[in-house]
Amino acid sequence: MHQPVSRFFSIASLIAGLAASAPLLCLAADGGATEEQAVAMVKKGVAFIKANGHEKGFAEISTKGGQFTHQDLYLVAYGLDGTVRAHGANIKMVGKNLIDLKDVDGKAFVKERVEMAASKGTFWQDYKFTNPENKKIEPKRMYCEKFEDMAICGGIYK
Repeated sequence: MHQPVSRFFSIASLIAGLAASAPLLCLAADGGATEEQAVAMVKKGVAFIKANGHEKGFAEISTKGGQFTHQDLYLVAYGLDGTVRAHGANIKMVGKNLIDLKDVDGKAFVKERVEMAASKGTFWQDYKFTNPENKKIEPKRMYCEKFEDMAICGGIYK
């Protein structure tokens, strides 16, 4: 008689454990941030820089795991000359001019990005880049807004 009851509690414990971890499993399986989240984060980043100034804004954007990172989404700020002013995934990029950087297909995406910022102001850009979560080169879609003399961008991996 004790065996069925203990077997019931073991199965119930297993089900409860799986149910408790279900939200975590959904996050891992959903593939990362959405286009809507990228747009919202860029707008939030621009507002933060406007309210707090360049120095504090760039420092906050460059803080890994801070308010300007979510899953595989992070912000970057480029001067219109191609110099990185803030980078949410790799602080070592800050201060470097990447105007000639190309993706695996030979696309000069930084040059294109700053040219689009100067001519369009707000845009989406597609290229290939290393996903910080899995370290694989993947198609990336970047949303950017021109703010003063820079492009503030946040992207998603497809």
